[in-house]
Amino acid sequence: MSMEWEDISLQEKFEAVIGTEDKLQIREFLDNQNISDVAGLVYEYPEFESQIIAGMSVNRASSVFKILDHSNQKKIIHELPANTTAALLNELPADDRTDFLEELPSNAVRELIKLLDPDERKITLSLLGYPENSIGRMMTPDYVYVYPENTIEEVFSTIRKFGKDSETINVIYVINNKGELLDDIRIRDFILNSPDKLVSDLMDERFISLHPEDDQETAAEVFKMNNRVALPVVSRSNKLLGIITIDDILWVASEEFSEDMQKIGGTAALNEPYLEMPIFRLFKKRVVWLVILFLGELLTATAMAYFEDEIKKAVVLALFVPLIISSGGNSGSQASTLIIQAMAVGEITVRDWWRVMRREIISGLLLGTVLGIIGFLRIFAWHSFAPELYGANWMAIGITVGITLVGVVLWGTLAGSMLPLILKRCGADPAVSSAPFVATLVDVTGLVIYFSVAYMLLSGTLL
Repeated sequence: MSMEWEDISLQEKFEAVIGTEDKLQIREFLDNQNISDVAGLVYEYPEFESQIIAGMSVNRASSVFKILDHSNQKKIIHELPANTTAALLNELPADDRTDFLEELPSNAVRELIKLLDPDERKITLSLLGYPENSIGRMMTPDYVYVYPENTIEEVFSTIRKFGKDSETINVIYVINNKGELLDDIRIRDFILNSPDKLVSDLMDERFISLHPEDDQETAAEVFKMNNRVALPVVSRSNKLLGIITIDDILWVASEEFSEDMQKIGGTAALNEPYLEMPIFRLFKKRVVWLVILFLGELLTATAMAYFEDEIKKAVVLALFVPLIISSGGNSGSQASTLIIQAMAVGEITVRDWWRVMRREIISGLLLGTVLGIIGFLRIFAWHSFAPELYGANWMAIGITVGITLVGVVLWGTLAGSMLPLILKRCGADPAVSSAPFVATLVDVTGLVIYFSVAYMLLSGTLL
């Protein structure tokens, strides 16, 4: 290879090779690139995406295909000829194939399943039979298993025979003749022992397993707490059904994070890239929450109307309405975001509600006191420069605003922290208690707190 060829960029090399239309040269070029680099070419040259996948050897093509976005996968499958699609789908690991198929309409799934080999078709149909977002949809049947009576020499023979098709060989699974899981042993334990030693001598029968009906978020938590790269999936009768690996869990964590961020922002989960979602579908995802929040904010107008007489008597009170409701909404949004994030990473559970409440009461009082003092000082400063603005009752107004800010911020932190826990206890998604929802709730109640405090402190003077 010439120095000139080495100095040009990957994109320029690709454009030069693809322009030759020489299939052997294209395959040699693509097969010599990193998988991630080829995926980058797919995104950068959408007009050649199916040609890139079809131009590679099938095993490398499957490695690229499984890390692409679902939208790109769908377009590629639609453009590939049937024989290439069949080879690609049969080469994909069962869990990645299932993940792709479950994103497609049922009629498309039926047609693609027909292209699978009988054994792969049986595995795929089995995985698709489990509930959506369950571990069963993600597990792979490609793993290495041995028996207690095997020697370590026989274990290595098994690994050499079946390890190539296994998702991982970091952990070897021990089963009995009934297919029941007895143990999982790290490969380092085999490497560090003599070849004539029995598998049973290495077993301690302490293992962690998942069930196929378990939620994917549950699995993510188990992986994190136990620092594992793979975990076995067993039936209720302890039959080994498959394994789930850390790469699948990382995808789940990424998707869950994106979904939670969208919900926290006050919209339904998009489930596909923003720029590729049809505008009308994006509208439907956003409009429902906006209507709900708008209807909630209408209660603010109702609260204002209820205190109309007080506002007429002391118009100056209306000046601080935006200050009061924004402070409560901001504190509630802060608390809600912190609690949802802490729940997502497993730092707190519903059982910790009392500890959370105690901390938020203290936090709310401290935060409210700081804002209350600032609010009072603001009124004092303005009165010093313009005494006619608040009149002789400036002190009472300042105290009213200060006490109200303490109450509203305290209420905001409590509402924002408790609402996610209540939703979780009821079986709902805590992320639904998004920042806009909490802010709307605190806006309405904040007005009630404000004018109630004003009525108590200003009755007989301004009111």
